[in-house]
Amino acid sequence: MRFDILTLFPAICEGPLGESMIKRAREKGLLDIRIHNLRQWAAGKHAVTDDSPYGGGQGMVMKCEPIFAAVEEIKAASAEGSVPRVIYLSPSGRRLDHGTAADYAAGAAAGGHLILLCGHYEGVDERVIEHLVDEEISIGDYVLTNGALAAAVFVDAVARLIPGVLGDENSAAEDSFAHGVLEGPQYTRPVDFRGWRVPEVLLSGNHAEIAKWRAERGAEKTRRVRPDLLK
Repeated sequence: MRFDILTLFPAICEGPLGESMIKRAREKGLLDIRIHNLRQWAAGKHAVTDDSPYGGGQGMVMKCEPIFAAVEEIKAASAEGSVPRVIYLSPSGRRLDHGTAADYAAGAAAGGHLILLCGHYEGVDERVIEHLVDEEISIGDYVLTNGALAAAVFVDAVARLIPGVLGDENSAAEDSFAHGVLEGPQYTRPVDFRGWRVPEVLLSGNHAEIAKWRAERGAEKTRRVRPDLLK
């Protein structure tokens, strides 16, 4: 699956997307992640990408011209038959959850291609949203200094659901939210740490009982800390 990230701060994405499982998936060719500095499409000596808002107000607004130029160039160079979707990372977008990530990951088998636009300042000119963006996505009800952080989160959430990206194919299926509840508690060595022991059922070797125990603990945790999920 291909991701093109358009941002004014490429280094913010390069760090987390160049490590761990995402790095290995890129090396295996499962992910094609291209991080672009939006300024390369800005005109003029100073490559200006923002301007003051019409009507007044605080902050600056990202300009139409470099964004349209970047997206149109990437689309023109995309694989034959590919129709890249443009995603704008925005506080006002649809909330990113497991289902949303799974929907985008499902497109990987068909050669999915996403162009992620990272906002900054007061956001982008509304004409970009009206005429270029296919969907706005938010990673939560809060505001970040820029959308590059959100883009990295989005890529990770989607990529780990693509077959082959995780070492164990069952890992994603057992994650919190995959079945509407949180994942149960996990333990590792030592069996006894400062008098706190690993639950005996996990040492029993009875896989049916272990699965039952984990499901019960996951449901119990969900009721305690995220009862909204059960509604």
